Amino acid sequence: MTVSIALFTSDLRLHDNPVLCAAIRDADAVVPLFVRDRGIRRTGFDAPNRRAFLADCLADLDAGLRRRGGRLVVREGEVVAAARAVAVATGAHSLHIAAGVSGYAARREHRLRTALAAVDCTLHVHDAVVTALAPGRVVPAGRDHYAVFTPYFRRWEEAGVRGTLEAPRTVRLPDEVASDPLPDRAEVTGTSPGLARGGETTGRGLLASWLRGPLADYGNAHDDPAADGTSRLSPHLHFGSLSAAEAVDRARRRGGPGADAFVRQLAWRDFHHQVLAALPDAAREDYRTRHDQWRSDAEEIAAWRAGRTGYPLVDAAMRQLAHEGWMHNRGRMLVASFLTKTLYVDWRVGARHFLDLLVDGDLANNQLNWQWMAGTGTDTRPNRVLSPVAQGRRLDPHGSYVRRWVPELAELAGHEIHEPWKLPEPRRAALGYPAPLVGLAEARARFERARGLG
Repeated sequence: MTVSIALFTSDLRLHDNPVLCAAIRDADAVVPLFVRDRGIRRTGFDAPNRRAFLADCLADLDAGLRRRGGRLVVREGEVVAAARAVAVATGAHSLHIAAGVSGYAARREHRLRTALAAVDCTLHVHDAVVTALAPGRVVPAGRDHYAVFTPYFRRWEEAGVRGTLEAPRTVRLPDEVASDPLPDRAEVTGTSPGLARGGETTGRGLLASWLRGPLADYGNAHDDPAADGTSRLSPHLHFGSLSAAEAVDRARRRGGPGADAFVRQLAWRDFHHQVLAALPDAAREDYRTRHDQWRSDAEEIAAWRAGRTGYPLVDAAMRQLAHEGWMHNRGRMLVASFLTKTLYVDWRVGARHFLDLLVDGDLANNQLNWQWMAGTGTDTRPNRVLSPVAQGRRLDPHGSYVRRWVPELAELAGHEIHEPWKLPEPRRAALGYPAPLVGLAEARARFERARGLG
């Protein structure tokens, strides 16, 4: 009997999974394997919110495999050593894995190839599993990646995504493959109170509901934080409990302006992955340096983290992050602009805080979106500054989002809520809400001086 291994990473699903389908075709029996990698823990990427969501995903994946006659084999340890041990124990002749874009993933792939070759097991790496279009599938002349989104998006649309795959009907395991216990969400401490549920079943249900209704108005509603007109699919895309290629395909079949806007956002995700695949150091180094001499004020950074900056829309978004492990996309842009340009604090400080809390904390999208807003990334207008007051009036004109997350301001009228410091002093003091950390005009002038613009 021939044996192959499907090593799950960021593809924790049965539907549209090229890794699992190829492993099943490749042998008489397959070992669906997930390694709780201690190397990931050492990077600090194993944050509580993602660990809990991961536990949901693995439980759901195991349940789906069992319905098909198989089960998930879990090992804990160093991923290369664990995979090699399973290959030796089962006599597997091949191991299939999804391609990654980080430096860590590249090193893991190299070490896997070497370790498996020593035991006559061949490594097969599959593209377009984590993303809709594989990084490097489209490139500009003379370069290894696109640095500007719009020309990338044109080529992305022309290339088209691969066809989607059905979930396997049966999964046959070799006999007596040992497994460690599945992780349990209930054992994870320090999670956000409003953390969403993980797993392919939940992700597919969300996608189906999204396509049936809210998608149609996405083009109009996706910038409204109070309406929450976004898909909430990003955690499932990050863990691969939902296929990006399938999401693109099904949205396109629905059609309409909302679908077009949604597909464009999925293309942005692929854009960032192709940048990081070409330049893994962009996870920690400026993509385009501005020679910033960043400030470091511990009290201001702590106030930003706690949602106590004195700017209501910024604070609302930061409190949503703490409560849900998720933040509205416009909120992410605003709080990043505020930290890096209004407070003039290093983008890496903000990116680290996001990775500590975001359940969808994807290295490519998190780091490169932070660089975009800091002006060190791919933004063609690197010195733009988002005003929290102007953004509040535009995105949350009636204050509904602010009232939800900043209850101190719940009784204020819509014309007052984004500038509470303008209230008469006795009334302002009674709110228990802080004064602004810095004046916006002063902060902008400081930023422009630092960037040599004034």
